[in-house]
Amino acid sequence: MASKTQTALKSKAHDPALDQIIKLAIMAVGGQGGGVLTNWIEDCAHRNGYVVQATSVAGVAQRTGATIYYMEMAPAQERAPVFSLLPAAGDVDILVAAEMMEAGRAIMRGFVTPDRTTLIASSHRALAVSEKTVPGDGIANSEEVIAAAEIAAQRFIAFDMEKMAVDAGSMISASLFGALAGSGALPFERESFEAAIKASGRGVEASLRAFAAGFEAAAGGKIERPQAGQAKLPAANAPAGPKHLVEQWSKLEARAAAMPEAARDMALTGLRAVVDFQDLDYGAEYLDRLEHVLAQDDPAKGHELTREAAKYIAKAMAYDDVFRVADLKTRGSRFARVRTEIAPAKGAQMKLTEFMHPRAEEIVGMMPSGLGRRLSNSQGGMRLIDRLFNRGRRLRTDRLLPFAQLYVLGGLRKYRRGTLRHAIEKEHMEAWLDKALTYRKIDYALGVETLRNRRLVKGYSDTHARGLSKFDRVMDGVALLAGRDDAAHWCRLLREAALADEKGDQLEGALKTVRSFAGQAETAMQN
Repeated sequence: MASKTQTALKSKAHDPALDQIIKLAIMAVGGQGGGVLTNWIEDCAHRNGYVVQATSVAGVAQRTGATIYYMEMAPAQERAPVFSLLPAAGDVDILVAAEMMEAGRAIMRGFVTPDRTTLIASSHRALAVSEKTVPGDGIANSEEVIAAAEIAAQRFIAFDMEKMAVDAGSMISASLFGALAGSGALPFERESFEAAIKASGRGVEASLRAFAAGFEAAAGGKIERPQAGQAKLPAANAPAGPKHLVEQWSKLEARAAAMPEAARDMALTGLRAVVDFQDLDYGAEYLDRLEHVLAQDDPAKGHELTREAAKYIAKAMAYDDVFRVADLKTRGSRFARVRTEIAPAKGAQMKLTEFMHPRAEEIVGMMPSGLGRRLSNSQGGMRLIDRLFNRGRRLRTDRLLPFAQLYVLGGLRKYRRGTLRHAIEKEHMEAWLDKALTYRKIDYALGVETLRNRRLVKGYSDTHARGLSKFDRVMDGVALLAGRDDAAHWCRLLREAALADEKGDQLEGALKTVRSFAGQAETAMQN
């Protein structure tokens, strides 16, 4: 297949523009090998008798901006060409983006134009800081960028070059280089691209595999669009363990499978989550609560109430506490995942440092409920605990003693039900669920939206405290709305406002609006 593609590239009519200066820009973030890719392209151009100038402008750290690598090249002639140091809007021949939103930024800055630009972009996402810091779903829509790119670029090639490189055991720079070669945008033979990789001398075989995969995909002019619809959940592993526990699990699984079709998959997923969090008895408690909701649901509504309850009751029961964090950090699957992501060189020692910063609330939350409540009500006791424990700690879990400390702490989860934190979480969950079912009696949609408000409560330590504060404020606002025809609509707007920013400024503005018309209605009734 590769030889046919090469023949096709060779047989293309010569483009006179290629005798002029070729202008190429690469947009990549840290760790994607933008510098390596630039060096390969420069080496390849030199091998073909071109003179090259390459510059780079570093972006802001922590993924708020990409580094722009800019290259200009032209066939060597008696008179040296005059090259520019930076790309200009409307004057870029080839734009290589190592991530989909970088392609979008290139389009917004005018680097991609329909009269000349070949745009080559990886369709995967590396989330920006602005996307990560939004409490809700702040992920930008890749489909919108793809639609814009199809209009803005003369040629557009996009597929998941990150996955392609990982599958080959290499970095994305190699698959990007292959895509550039396969696109035919540069007037060089495949062999000269491969020679540049070989000359680098490091990770050659893996880089060549990623290069070949990128070349073949780009030669076909591939545009890979985001998958529509919901992703399929991976099949659950068959349970293994003592016979009596497997039988107990099978009974729980059968109860979940007996749920209405609209809620069945979510119920099974929730059941697995709470059992993994605690034990089989905890799973039975989850199903008891879910069946209580089902008994009050309306089949004519498609069991939407039960489906949302299946999701958010599981989230409420499987909260993040110190035991949970310690358990997750010491699981073998986590070490395997970290090793896969870091991919250390053969024989290299991997060091893993955990950052722990427990507050007094986390320490007291691990205590028996009675003792914890007494201490939490004592200002002096809380100050003392805070002074002793509220400090940053770094634990090297690649060492025996720190690993053992976290492992033992994670193993204490069997005592979780007697702790203050569990008592608080249980009380909070039951009050929320009772409120949702109360609203359901007067307004089905409001009951569903109240269940969804649990989305605001998540995370650990300060993150959990902020989310809980927002949840309480939203629920206070909902209490003012109950009984109105548009209560469910306003409940959703309040939740979306709470998810829009970390500080809660938008939520406060929405609450002021709710209080204003709720107060007007109360005054009108009194008059």
